[in-house]
Amino acid sequence: MTSGTISYTDFANLLGVSKATLSKWERNGKYVPVVLNDGEKRYEISSLSEIPAVNEMLHSRWNEELDVKPSLPYTSVELFAGAGGLAIGMEQAGFKHVMLNEIDHDACETLRRNRPGWNIIEDDIHNVDFSRFRGEIDLLTGGFPCQAFSYAGKQGGFNDTRGTLFFELARAVKEIRPKIFMAENVRGLLAHDHGKTFEIIKNTIKELGYVLLDYQVLRALKYKVPQKRERLVMVAVRKDLYEYITFSWPSPFYRVLTLRDAFYKGELYDTDVPESEGQKYPEKKRLVMDLVPMGGDWRDLPVDVQKNYMGKSYYLGGGKTGMARRLSLDEPSLTLTCAPAQKQTERCHPIETRPLTVREYARIQTFPDNWQFSGNLSSQYRQIGNAVPVNMAAAVGRSIVRMLNELVESGHYNVE
Repeated sequence: MTSGTISYTDFANLLGVSKATLSKWERNGKYVPVVLNDGEKRYEISSLSEIPAVNEMLHSRWNEELDVKPSLPYTSVELFAGAGGLAIGMEQAGFKHVMLNEIDHDACETLRRNRPGWNIIEDDIHNVDFSRFRGEIDLLTGGFPCQAFSYAGKQGGFNDTRGTLFFELARAVKEIRPKIFMAENVRGLLAHDHGKTFEIIKNTIKELGYVLLDYQVLRALKYKVPQKRERLVMVAVRKDLYEYITFSWPSPFYRVLTLRDAFYKGELYDTDVPESEGQKYPEKKRLVMDLVPMGGDWRDLPVDVQKNYMGKSYYLGGGKTGMARRLSLDEPSLTLTCAPAQKQTERCHPIETRPLTVREYARIQTFPDNWQFSGNLSSQYRQIGNAVPVNMAAAVGRSIVRMLNELVESGHYNVE
């Protein structure tokens, strides 16, 4: 996005607001679009430059950051590796994976199938001894499940996380002493247990001898990912290295990508999406979904069909916009779930009446087309749905590589 206009839909997605909110702003004169001859509404970018999200894209350094390469062969260990979304992104950024830990057998088979040379430890993290990697690792990463912690002490720290998987991540940090560690989670972690959980995490990071450089809820659609997924990302550096580095989040891509970018040849992929297996709708459901227009949901159905399809949910409050939801080619996908045809979080193909296929799921998460998934169909969907989007992971990885390069340039890379 360098000049000209931005579409109504892209503007709404960039700001993370609904089209209804944009319409309200339009009526109030806050942001007034230009109406084209065909009736399409677009905004003059020059009139939006004071909005941080737009300004970031106008002055993006995405291409410049793509050129960031490791000054040395930086090493990493990854926990809770899943099907490899984060690992591929970090590999693309330049990291050499020394070890990846994952307990799910199918996910481990996926990793082995695609990267036979990676050291995959298929085991419960409680059983893994990390001390053998001490002093050899530049980066430790992991997306731990969100669990409530005890809040025994006023400070709340390492011991208060016992019994949770964050405790195991913290134990790995303590045993390995990496230069940097990055943890990611759902945005709800910030408010979990009224903020106490995150407070203990921050205290634990400090107790381990690390400085939390920053944490932010990253929106995948800003990082060349055609999806509205959000993830909380935390980056911390070992205290003895803190004064020698600076950290900045990656620049956004120049525009918001959509499902059209995911499914067809273009800027994101050099071919149309390959054919692959996928779930099918029962005939009764297919007849209902046939009535939903692109970008629509249950509200677009005849009232009698709404009541019959939704049952008791029809009379409950809330927008229920995940029900009978058909995606739009001209928008990023809604956040993928672990199954594409759950009634409350429907993800119907934009123009065909069927759930998304495995390869369509994978493209929305920006996996390479040659990355193959192991296990049955449900397991493949689950692995992809749980993954960190590859392009977002790579963007964050380049920011971390830039930090490590600063350490090398300052002469403090080997400080211990």
